Amino acid sequence: MNDNAKPSHALTFDDAVQIWLCHWTGEFQNRIAARLDVNPGRVNEVLKERKFIGSREAALQKRSA
Repeated sequence: MNDNAKPSHALTFDDAVQIWLCHWTGEFQNRIAARLDVNPGRVNEVLKERKFIGSREAALQKRSA
């Protein structure tokens, strides 16, 4: 079976927190998406705060801890 036939990963709240942390270190959205096996649009939805509301604040807390 070809890997392209498998559906991509569905993001979780923890993934969204990781997206914020990676974004703040300067990582490109397309690289973050590739690592998480999602469409870059899903990463953008998190960064535009259309999905996983509160993940930015959770990442800020994790970052300062």
